[in-house]
Amino acid sequence: MKKLIGIAADHAGYEMKEILKMELAAAGYEVRDFGTHSSESMDYPDVAHPLASAVEGGEVSFGVAICGSGNGISMTVNKHAGIRAALCWTPELASLARAHNNANILSLPARFISIETAKEILSTFLKSEFEGGRHLGRVNKISC
Repeated sequence: MKKLIGIAADHAGYEMKEILKMELAAAGYEVRDFGTHSSESMDYPDVAHPLASAVEGGEVSFGVAICGSGNGISMTVNKHAGIRAALCWTPELASLARAHNNANILSLPARFISIETAKEILSTFLKSEFEGGRHLGRVNKISC
């Protein structure tokens, strides 16, 4: 059974989103695109909230959220109680976000990393597993 990955971006992340969708499909993932569907200016919360709700509700396995800095879209998805989004700009951060924080949404800064780096980060995020153990108690304290 294919894992279903949700992806969303604002106008600044549109190009990166489209390329990462192809990467995910080539790697055997099914992709649910929450938008945006062009590079025309838009507000990232309009795509971030539906993505977060889908991850939170188990409709998709993981999410990928992209905006110019990665911050705004990350802040928005993290408003949802069941979301642990991590802003990553290196593969090492993506690995740690999964291993230590059980991150379920990867946030990417489209204006600050290359497409190649984004591909590496995404691949690392999806291959990494939560370690549990001493990290589980901390993760359980995140939601209020």
